[in-house]
Amino acid sequence: MKVLTVVSHPRQDSLTFAVADRFVQGLVAAGHEYEILDLHRIGFDPVLQGIDEPNPSLEEQSFSPEVEKEMARMKEHDALAFIFPVWWWSLPAMLKGYIDRVWNNGFAYGANHLHHQQVLWIGLSGITEQQMKKRNYDQMISHLLNVGIADYCGVNNSRVELLYETLGSQPEHYDQLLEHAYQLGLNYGKEQ
Repeated sequence: MKVLTVVSHPRQDSLTFAVADRFVQGLVAAGHEYEILDLHRIGFDPVLQGIDEPNPSLEEQSFSPEVEKEMARMKEHDALAFIFPVWWWSLPAMLKGYIDRVWNNGFAYGANHLHHQQVLWIGLSGITEQQMKKRNYDQMISHLLNVGIADYCGVNNSRVELLYETLGSQPEHYDQLLEHAYQLGLNYGKEQ
């Protein structure tokens, strides 16, 4: 399987990128191909402008060159993975803007839907699992990503994996998180 792995974090020396690196190592060990798309490094503009505004009255729509390029990139892959920090109980603005602009009407929903076999969302949370569950934030995030975004766009094989306590932890805990990311890559496509 060819897996487009979209990473959203402003720093390449972040734990988010370390998780992405281990995840794709797992993909390779399982025999998958991958491409890492670093939204910050490519200078992706997350702000939706007029040309990319969805027009539900059109079956097919033309978009900006930047969006058309990213749509073409998505078409080259069989599956998707997103790796990102959980900020304000949701996606970072960069990743949300990517979805707003690229997962657009007539491409991801409307007259057409995404062709991807599955999507895995790996969110890095600074808090504990108990804190995330306290107000059902984990369920809210999972419902938004799995149902509100992926399933709406035709990908019903979608899963959210949250990695907890990613801030100021001991090296052993980071090693566990990185091993978990490797296992997610190694088992991608098997357990979903």
